[in-house]
Amino acid sequence: MHAEVNVPASKSLTNRYLLLAALAEGPSTVINPLESRDTELMLRALQQLGAVSERVPDWQGTGEHAYRITPIPFSGSRRRPGPGDSGSGSGSDPEADAGTEAWAEAGVEPRGAEARGAEAETEERVAVDCGLAGTVMRFLPAVAALTGRTVDFDGDPEARVRPMGAVLEGLRALDVAVTGHRDDADDERPADSLPFTISSPAGVSGGEIAIDASASSQFVSGLLLAAPLMRQGLTLRHTGETVPSSEHIEMTMEVLRDLGVSAASPEPWVWQVSPGGIAPFTVRVEPDLSNAGPFLAAALATGGRVSMRGWPQSSTQIGRRWTQLLEQFGGNVQTTPEPSGSTCTLTVRGGVDEFGKPAVSTPGTVTGTAELTPTVAALAALAAEPTTFREIQHLRGHETDRIAALVAELQRLGARAEETEDGFTILAPARSAATVRTYADHRMATFGAIIGLAIPEVRVEDITCTSKTMPAFPELWHAMVEGSPRPL
Repeated sequence: MHAEVNVPASKSLTNRYLLLAALAEGPSTVINPLESRDTELMLRALQQLGAVSERVPDWQGTGEHAYRITPIPFSGSRRRPGPGDSGSGSGSDPEADAGTEAWAEAGVEPRGAEARGAEAETEERVAVDCGLAGTVMRFLPAVAALTGRTVDFDGDPEARVRPMGAVLEGLRALDVAVTGHRDDADDERPADSLPFTISSPAGVSGGEIAIDASASSQFVSGLLLAAPLMRQGLTLRHTGETVPSSEHIEMTMEVLRDLGVSAASPEPWVWQVSPGGIAPFTVRVEPDLSNAGPFLAAALATGGRVSMRGWPQSSTQIGRRWTQLLEQFGGNVQTTPEPSGSTCTLTVRGGVDEFGKPAVSTPGTVTGTAELTPTVAALAALAAEPTTFREIQHLRGHETDRIAALVAELQRLGARAEETEDGFTILAPARSAATVRTYADHRMATFGAIIGLAIPEVRVEDITCTSKTMPAFPELWHAMVEGSPRPL
């Protein structure tokens, strides 16, 4: 295989920028956003909360699409914090709405503006569909509390078993009313999970809270992203021993700082975000490095070569680890600087044995691979020697229990694999053709696709579930496998 790939934009960055655009002081533009089910769910939810979005198909003649976001109107007791705030939370002067002038200057009447003042308290109840998007179910409850409206959250059946406790605990500590709707007869669903209702008529004052975010870094990010509009800002302390996918918290903090928000981590597992407005912004979203993984891993699975242009020289995405991980599994990784100075062309070559067949090696143990785990597991399943995955216990609360799912599918493919307390071990490689179940999980689908490059007749149960983060995956994968000369 010899291919050049060009993956869509980062979901993690897209949804952070869309959310922050909805909290800004005036209209903002997000260029090259990912268009997928997760990002569509985010846009719809933000619209339900009062933002307005407009898709621009050709941004300033560049050929790139964009979204123009008019922010959620905040007024009365829910006004935006400003430099003169004392943290008392009274702030009832409608003239203090920092976004009003920016909207007027832009010639835009924001949705919900007619509900200012006393009428705002009688706004209709809002329903948010989270689908299976962790960034929606964990990022938007705090935003919903800021609006002062009563907001009902629910999602797909699979979403109802995903952990939500820490972010809801944090909101309760901030005096936000959180009402669960758990059926006591349902022993399979956690008490703090979808569906639930958020209500905080006075907005969110903020302050200092402590939560255990051991199950997901999204619990931290979801509170920090809303913190600039909390009247006292937020100091958040993590009480557990580790935080999974800490790169995602780093991403949240860097995005906030890049938009002019005062955000710092004065000590390990403590984050502080100061109150203040978010100025209108224009930003371009970088490629999704996590979604690049399966395409780059294809080079190792086939003993071929795969290149990707536009790889960021510096990134907070967890997918930046591919340059090290692929080498640990026997790949040769090279980077060639591009004229922009901020990006490079990444080229990955797979190893071959003395007979010219693909040869995947293993470092023996990999730690904290988080959302990259299914792709790394596909490579480990093609290696002759065992691989142990550690410190990924939080994957049990992802789109599915990814540890159980991976072990089950590895065994279906003839591998020897077993679960451990904090991960799993692959003791012998996959050798048999089978239909890989996907569990409505996009990364289980791409796991199966990689295995299928090395073992003939492997099929993936439902490749369409990749639409969660990459709707074009089937077409891009087919084009790569078929050796299309055009960039993917």
